[in-house]
Amino acid sequence: MAIIFNFIDVKDNLQRKNAIKSWIKDVVSKHKKTLGEVSYIFCNDNYLLNINNTYLKHNYYTDVITFDYSEKEIISGDIFISLERVEDNAKKMNVSYQEELNRVIIHGILHLLDYRDKTIEEEKQMRKKEEECLKSLM
Repeated sequence: MAIIFNFIDVKDNLQRKNAIKSWIKDVVSKHKKTLGEVSYIFCNDNYLLNINNTYLKHNYYTDVITFDYSEKEIISGDIFISLERVEDNAKKMNVSYQEELNRVIIHGILHLLDYRDKTIEEEKQMRKKEEECLKSLM
């Protein structure tokens, strides 16, 4: 099991890496799943826009894209996060950059745990779960 943090064309400003890894493992464990390999790729808007265009055929900026490689009870995947979007969203939502970054980090994990956010109801459930998870990081 491994959680890997990669930085492409952005500065590594991730604080408390070990605490975040422990938090992620705890969230996965509470969902009765096993952590496989999860790679976070922190990047800029243009890098993630290219991923969005190429693989999802979407032509818009987003904060996070999750590619799920999970098999049965073992969760694995690549989670791409645009730090520029995180910074913008933090300002728009009037929260700290770190809080928004943590929310997006766990958002990707929640997708790997089969939470969705395509409908309004799914989105409400996702936000509620994000909040629960954020409280457990404090």
